[in-house]
Amino acid sequence: MGRILLIVAAVVLAFILFGWLLGIVFTLLKWALIIGVVAVVAMFVAKLFRSSRVRD
Repeated sequence: MGRILLIVAAVVLAFILFGWLLGIVFTLLKWALIIGVVAVVAMFVAKLFRSSRVRD
């Protein structure tokens, strides 16, 4: 009985740890995506203003 409870506790702990790690990974991925989108928009705006100055 004790061995079964120990295995169940280990499985529950593994799921908790896996969920925590998955949460960290997806949070980092979300912030990387947000920073990437901001960088792409900034490059597009800079390119747009640079090309409009050349025409003047």
